[in-house]
Amino acid sequence: MSPDSLHVVIHIDGGSRGNPGPAGAGAVVQAKADNSILYKGGVFLGKATNNVAEYSGMITGLTAAKELNATHVELFSDSQLLVRQMIGQYRVKNVGLKPLHRKASDLAEEFVKCSFTHVRREENTAADKLANMAMDAKTNILDAAPDPYEQD
Repeated sequence: MSPDSLHVVIHIDGGSRGNPGPAGAGAVVQAKADNSILYKGGVFLGKATNNVAEYSGMITGLTAAKELNATHVELFSDSQLLVRQMIGQYRVKNVGLKPLHRKASDLAEEFVKCSFTHVRREENTAADKLANMAMDAKTNILDAAPDPYEQD
């Protein structure tokens, strides 16, 4: 990789309380080189399904990476469905997810390299917390300040 390229790691999550119900998405973008947080935020979606919330988290994270001029992206999600749809293992059958999948795919194609990996829920707690913060506040939580009590 050239010195002017930016390699980022993105953790995303989405959830709804009821399916559909009040929904939120979270994304954390970190520099791969030193794990520094470049962006973290939560998005309140109003009433949506869990899968729409997961896709919204991914779009939020990819958009933030693009705005940071990232060239290489490693995206991690605890949604097996989303990851398998993004890598082409599963077709997107739900009509409501098709435009979100298209938007995420278009964003992913703008990077030199973009990978999608499924992780266990326990490995995705920061993004989950942001999604829940947005649902609780019923508003977007952009560039959320670090929690002084958070244990790393």
